[in-house]
Amino acid sequence: MHKNQINRRQFIKSTAALAGAIILPCHAQPAAEIKLRRTAVDQVTLGKTGLKLSRLGLGTGSIGGSIQRGLGQDKFNRLIRYAYDKGITYIDTAQAYGTHEMVREAIKGLPREKLFIQSKMPGTPEKPLEVLDRYRKELNVDYIDSLLVHCGVSNNWDEERKRLLEAFEEAKQKKIIRAHGVSCHTIPASARAAQLDWVDVNLVRINPQGAHIDTPAERWDAKSNTSHVPAVMEQIKIMRKKRHGIIGMKLIGNGDFKKPEDREKSIRFAMKCGLLDAVVIGFKSPAEIDEAIKNMNSALAETA
Repeated sequence: MHKNQINRRQFIKSTAALAGAIILPCHAQPAAEIKLRRTAVDQVTLGKTGLKLSRLGLGTGSIGGSIQRGLGQDKFNRLIRYAYDKGITYIDTAQAYGTHEMVREAIKGLPREKLFIQSKMPGTPEKPLEVLDRYRKELNVDYIDSLLVHCGVSNNWDEERKRLLEAFEEAKQKKIIRAHGVSCHTIPASARAAQLDWVDVNLVRINPQGAHIDTPAERWDAKSNTSHVPAVMEQIKIMRKKRHGIIGMKLIGNGDFKKPEDREKSIRFAMKCGLLDAVVIGFKSPAEIDEAIKNMNSALAETA
Protein backbone atom coordinates (compact mmCIF):
# COMPACT_ATOMS: atom_id res chain seq x y z
CA MET A 1 0.00 0.00 0.00
CA HIS A 2 1.34 3.39 -0.97
CA LYS A 3 2.19 5.96 1.66
CA ASN A 4 -0.22 8.54 0.23
CA GLN A 5 -3.09 5.99 0.52
CA ILE A 6 -2.32 5.50 4.22
CA ASN A 7 -2.23 9.23 4.82
CA ARG A 8 -5.51 9.70 2.98
CA ARG A 9 -7.23 7.02 5.08
CA GLN A 10 -5.89 8.52 8.30
CA PHE A 11 -7.07 11.95 7.18
CA ILE A 12 -10.63 10.65 6.53
CA LYS A 13 -10.79 8.88 9.92
CA SER A 14 -9.50 11.95 11.74
CA THR A 15 -11.95 14.22 9.95
CA ALA A 16 -14.90 11.90 10.77
CA ALA A 17 -13.91 11.74 14.42
CA LEU A 18 -13.63 15.50 14.59
CA ALA A 19 -17.03 15.94 12.94
CA GLY A 20 -18.58 13.56 15.44
CA ALA A 21 -17.04 15.46 18.32
CA ILE A 22 -18.46 18.71 16.97
CA ILE A 23 -21.92 17.38 16.11
CA LEU A 24 -22.58 15.13 19.15
CA PRO A 25 -23.07 17.88 21.76
CA CYS A 26 -25.69 19.51 19.53
CA HIS A 27 -27.87 16.40 19.61
CA ALA A 28 -27.08 14.71 22.91
CA GLN A 29 -28.07 15.71 26.44
CA PRO A 30 -25.89 15.09 29.48
CA ALA A 31 -26.99 11.99 31.41
CA ALA A 32 -27.52 14.04 34.58
CA GLU A 33 -29.94 16.35 32.76
CA ILE A 34 -31.94 13.43 31.37
CA LYS A 35 -32.15 11.81 34.81
CA LEU A 36 -33.71 14.92 36.32
CA ARG A 37 -36.61 14.96 33.88
CA ARG A 38 -39.36 13.25 35.91
CA THR A 39 -42.81 12.43 34.58
CA ALA A 40 -46.21 11.22 35.74
CA VAL A 41 -45.60 7.75 34.36
CA ASP A 42 -42.13 7.10 35.76
CA GLN A 43 -41.70 3.80 37.57
CA VAL A 44 -40.95 4.92 41.13
CA THR A 45 -39.96 3.04 44.28
CA LEU A 46 -42.57 2.84 47.03
CA GLY A 47 -40.79 3.82 50.24
CA LYS A 48 -38.54 1.12 51.65
CA THR A 49 -40.63 -1.69 50.14
CA GLY A 50 -38.54 -1.80 46.98
CA LEU A 51 -41.74 -2.22 44.96
CA LYS A 52 -42.18 -0.29 41.72
CA LEU A 53 -45.30 1.47 40.48
CA SER A 54 -46.16 4.32 38.16
CA ARG A 55 -46.08 7.72 39.83
CA LEU A 56 -49.69 8.25 38.71
CA GLY A 57 -52.26 5.59 39.52
CA LEU A 58 -55.79 5.01 38.26
CA GLY A 59 -58.36 4.88 41.04
CA THR A 60 -61.60 2.92 40.85
CA GLY A 61 -63.30 4.37 43.93
CA SER A 62 -64.72 7.73 42.84
CA ILE A 63 -67.84 8.36 44.93
CA GLY A 64 -67.53 4.88 46.40
CA GLY A 65 -66.72 3.40 42.99
CA SER A 66 -70.06 4.43 41.50
CA ILE A 67 -68.41 6.58 38.82
CA GLN A 68 -66.26 3.73 37.50
CA ARG A 69 -69.03 1.13 37.84
CA GLY A 70 -71.30 3.50 35.95
CA LEU A 71 -68.99 3.37 32.94
CA GLY A 72 -69.92 -0.26 32.32
CA GLN A 73 -67.36 -2.97 31.64
CA ASP A 74 -66.53 -2.07 28.03
CA LYS A 75 -65.80 1.61 28.71
CA PHE A 76 -63.91 0.69 31.86
CA ASN A 77 -61.79 -1.78 29.88
CA ARG A 78 -60.94 0.92 27.36
CA LEU A 79 -60.08 3.33 30.16
CA ILE A 80 -57.66 0.87 31.79
CA ARG A 81 -56.06 0.05 28.45
CA TYR A 82 -55.69 3.73 27.57
CA ALA A 83 -54.03 4.38 30.94
CA TYR A 84 -51.74 1.37 30.51
CA ASP A 85 -50.70 2.49 27.02
CA LYS A 86 -49.83 5.88 28.51
CA GLY A 87 -47.59 4.17 31.10
CA ILE A 88 -49.94 3.97 34.10
CA THR A 89 -49.39 0.57 35.72
CA TYR A 90 -50.80 1.26 39.20
CA ILE A 91 -54.48 0.34 39.68
CA ASP A 92 -56.20 1.11 42.98
CA THR A 93 -59.29 -0.82 44.04
CA ALA A 94 -61.06 -2.04 47.19
CA GLN A 95 -63.81 -4.33 48.38
CA ALA A 96 -65.91 -1.28 49.21
CA TYR A 97 -65.70 0.03 45.63
CA GLY A 98 -67.20 -3.11 44.10
CA THR A 99 -64.67 -2.99 41.25
CA HIS A 100 -62.55 -6.11 41.78
CA GLU A 101 -64.29 -8.04 39.01
CA MET A 102 -64.21 -5.03 36.68
CA VAL A 103 -60.46 -4.75 37.19
CA ARG A 104 -60.10 -8.49 36.53
CA GLU A 105 -61.77 -8.16 33.14
CA ALA A 106 -59.91 -4.98 32.25
CA ILE A 107 -56.42 -6.38 32.87
CA LYS A 108 -56.92 -9.62 30.94
CA GLY A 109 -53.95 -10.07 28.62
CA LEU A 110 -51.78 -7.46 30.34
CA PRO A 111 -48.49 -8.71 31.85
CA ARG A 112 -49.19 -9.21 35.56
CA GLU A 113 -45.59 -8.49 36.55
CA LYS A 114 -45.85 -4.98 35.12
CA LEU A 115 -48.95 -4.09 37.13
CA PHE A 116 -49.16 -2.77 40.69
CA ILE A 117 -52.57 -3.62 42.15
CA GLN A 118 -53.62 -2.22 45.50
CA SER A 119 -56.77 -3.21 47.37
CA LYS A 120 -58.24 -2.55 50.82
CA MET A 121 -60.10 -4.54 53.45
CA PRO A 122 -62.82 -2.88 55.54
CA GLY A 123 -63.91 -3.70 59.08
CA THR A 124 -62.48 -6.65 60.99
CA PRO A 125 -63.65 -9.87 59.37
CA GLU A 126 -63.40 -13.06 61.43
CA LYS A 127 -61.15 -14.76 58.87
CA PRO A 128 -59.16 -12.12 56.97
CA LEU A 129 -57.10 -14.65 55.01
CA GLU A 130 -60.27 -16.19 53.61
CA VAL A 131 -61.43 -12.73 52.58
CA LEU A 132 -58.06 -12.15 50.93
CA ASP A 133 -58.39 -15.41 49.02
CA ARG A 134 -61.75 -14.15 47.75
CA TYR A 135 -60.10 -10.91 46.61
CA ARG A 136 -57.49 -12.84 44.67
CA LYS A 137 -60.19 -14.91 42.97
CA GLU A 138 -62.23 -11.80 42.16
CA LEU A 139 -59.15 -10.18 40.64
CA ASN A 140 -57.86 -13.47 39.17
CA VAL A 141 -54.35 -12.87 40.53
CA ASP A 142 -51.96 -15.01 42.55
CA TYR A 143 -50.91 -12.07 44.68
CA ILE A 144 -51.93 -8.50 45.48
CA ASP A 145 -49.09 -5.98 45.48
CA SER A 146 -50.38 -3.86 48.37
CA LEU A 147 -53.23 -4.59 50.77
CA LEU A 148 -54.44 -1.87 53.12
CA VAL A 149 -56.55 -1.69 56.25
CA HIS A 150 -59.37 0.45 54.90
CA CYS A 151 -60.41 3.67 56.62
CA GLY A 152 -58.48 3.88 59.89
CA VAL A 153 -60.25 6.40 62.12
CA SER A 154 -59.28 6.06 65.79
CA ASN A 155 -55.89 6.69 67.37
CA ASN A 156 -55.68 2.99 68.23
CA TRP A 157 -57.00 1.53 64.99
CA ASP A 158 -54.12 -0.94 64.96
CA GLU A 159 -55.25 -2.49 68.25
CA GLU A 160 -58.91 -2.46 67.25
CA ARG A 161 -58.06 -4.29 64.02
CA LYS A 162 -55.15 -6.34 65.27
CA ARG A 163 -56.59 -9.44 63.60
CA LEU A 164 -56.09 -7.78 60.22
CA LEU A 165 -52.53 -6.70 60.97
CA GLU A 166 -51.54 -10.22 61.99
CA ALA A 167 -53.27 -11.78 58.99
CA PHE A 168 -51.72 -9.30 56.56
CA GLU A 169 -48.27 -10.05 57.95
CA GLU A 170 -48.87 -13.76 57.51
CA ALA A 171 -50.05 -13.15 53.95
CA LYS A 172 -46.91 -11.12 53.26
CA GLN A 173 -44.72 -13.95 54.55
CA LYS A 174 -46.61 -16.36 52.26
CA LYS A 175 -46.06 -13.90 49.38
CA ILE A 176 -49.75 -13.60 48.55
CA ILE A 177 -49.38 -9.89 49.23
CA ARG A 178 -46.15 -7.95 48.76
CA ALA A 179 -46.78 -5.06 51.14
CA HIS A 180 -49.35 -3.97 53.71
CA GLY A 181 -50.46 -0.68 55.16
CA VAL A 182 -53.40 1.56 55.91
CA SER A 183 -55.71 4.17 54.45
CA CYS A 184 -56.38 6.67 57.24
CA HIS A 185 -59.24 9.17 57.42
CA THR A 186 -58.40 11.21 60.52
CA ILE A 187 -55.33 12.94 61.89
CA PRO A 188 -55.23 10.75 65.05
CA ALA A 189 -55.27 7.62 62.88
CA SER A 190 -52.57 9.01 60.58
CA ALA A 191 -50.45 9.98 63.57
CA ARG A 192 -50.62 6.39 64.80
CA ALA A 193 -49.82 5.03 61.34
CA ALA A 194 -46.79 7.29 61.09
CA GLN A 195 -45.30 5.64 64.18
CA LEU A 196 -45.87 2.01 63.22
CA ASP A 197 -43.05 -0.03 61.72
CA TRP A 198 -45.72 -2.49 60.54
CA VAL A 199 -46.93 0.06 57.99
CA ASP A 200 -45.28 -0.38 54.60
CA VAL A 201 -47.71 1.86 52.73
CA ASN A 202 -49.76 4.91 53.73
CA LEU A 203 -52.60 6.12 51.53
CA VAL A 204 -53.02 9.76 52.56
CA ARG A 205 -55.62 12.40 51.72
CA ILE A 206 -53.91 15.54 50.45
CA ASN A 207 -54.78 18.78 48.66
CA PRO A 208 -54.01 22.43 49.48
CA GLN A 209 -57.70 23.40 49.42
CA GLY A 210 -58.36 21.17 52.43
CA ALA A 211 -61.24 19.32 50.74
CA HIS A 212 -62.05 15.88 52.19
CA ILE A 213 -58.75 15.60 54.07
CA ASP A 214 -58.09 14.33 57.60
CA THR A 215 -59.26 16.33 60.61
CA PRO A 216 -58.68 15.99 64.39
CA ALA A 217 -62.20 14.56 64.79
CA GLU A 218 -62.26 10.76 64.85
CA ARG A 219 -64.89 10.59 62.11
CA TRP A 220 -64.09 9.62 58.54
CA ASP A 221 -66.58 12.15 57.16
CA ALA A 222 -65.79 15.15 59.39
CA LYS A 223 -65.86 18.47 57.55
CA SER A 224 -62.37 19.70 56.66
CA ASN A 225 -60.80 22.94 55.45
CA THR A 226 -57.43 24.55 54.81
CA SER A 227 -56.72 24.90 58.53
CA HIS A 228 -56.19 21.14 58.69
CA VAL A 229 -53.59 21.03 55.91
CA PRO A 230 -50.51 21.79 58.11
CA ALA A 231 -51.36 18.98 60.56
CA VAL A 232 -51.86 16.53 57.70
CA MET A 233 -48.54 17.51 56.17
CA GLU A 234 -46.77 17.13 59.50
CA GLN A 235 -47.83 13.48 59.75
CA ILE A 236 -46.77 12.83 56.17
CA LYS A 237 -43.33 14.25 56.97
CA ILE A 238 -43.00 11.77 59.83
CA MET A 239 -44.00 8.92 57.52
CA ARG A 240 -41.35 10.05 55.07
CA LYS A 241 -38.67 10.09 57.78
CA LYS A 242 -39.55 6.48 58.62
CA ARG A 243 -39.32 5.63 54.89
CA HIS A 244 -42.91 4.48 54.66
CA GLY A 245 -44.34 4.24 51.17
CA ILE A 246 -46.67 7.22 50.70
CA ILE A 247 -49.42 7.50 48.09
CA GLY A 248 -51.55 10.65 47.86
CA MET A 249 -55.29 10.56 47.20
CA LYS A 250 -58.16 13.09 47.09
CA LEU A 251 -56.11 15.33 44.79
CA ILE A 252 -59.32 16.29 42.99
CA GLY A 253 -61.19 16.83 46.26
CA ASN A 254 -63.38 13.76 45.84
CA GLY A 255 -64.47 15.20 42.51
CA ASP A 256 -65.29 18.63 43.96
CA PHE A 257 -62.67 20.48 41.91
CA LYS A 258 -64.66 21.26 38.77
CA LYS A 259 -62.40 24.09 37.57
CA PRO A 260 -59.22 23.04 35.70
CA GLU A 261 -57.20 25.61 37.64
CA ASP A 262 -58.21 24.01 40.95
CA ARG A 263 -57.16 20.56 39.75
CA GLU A 264 -53.88 21.96 38.44
CA LYS A 265 -53.23 23.76 41.76
CA SER A 266 -53.77 20.58 43.77
CA ILE A 267 -51.57 18.42 41.55
CA ARG A 268 -48.79 21.02 41.63
CA PHE A 269 -48.95 21.05 45.43
CA ALA A 270 -48.72 17.26 45.59
CA MET A 271 -45.79 17.07 43.18
CA LYS A 272 -43.82 19.95 44.68
CA CYS A 273 -44.15 19.01 48.35
CA GLY A 274 -41.52 16.30 47.84
CA LEU A 275 -43.19 13.85 50.25
CA LEU A 276 -45.18 11.49 48.03
CA ASP A 277 -43.95 8.47 46.12
CA ALA A 278 -47.07 8.30 43.98
CA VAL A 279 -50.64 9.58 43.70
CA VAL A 280 -53.93 8.04 42.66
CA ILE A 281 -56.82 9.77 40.91
CA GLY A 282 -60.22 8.31 40.05
CA PHE A 283 -60.68 8.80 36.30
CA LYS A 284 -63.71 8.34 34.11
CA SER A 285 -62.32 9.37 30.71
CA PRO A 286 -59.11 9.45 28.67
CA ALA A 287 -59.29 13.25 28.63
CA GLU A 288 -59.03 13.31 32.43
CA ILE A 289 -55.99 11.05 32.27
CA ASP A 290 -54.34 13.33 29.71
CA GLU A 291 -55.03 16.41 31.83
CA ALA A 292 -53.56 14.83 34.97
CA ILE A 293 -50.42 13.68 33.13
CA LYS A 294 -49.96 17.15 31.65
CA ASN A 295 -50.38 18.85 35.03
CA MET A 296 -48.05 16.42 36.78
CA ASN A 297 -45.37 16.70 34.12
CA SER A 298 -45.53 20.48 34.28
CA ALA A 299 -45.24 20.53 38.07
CA LEU A 300 -42.41 17.98 38.07
CA ALA A 301 -40.51 20.05 35.51
CA GLU A 302 -40.67 23.00 37.90
CA THR A 303 -39.06 20.95 40.67
CA ALA A 304 -36.19 19.56 38.55
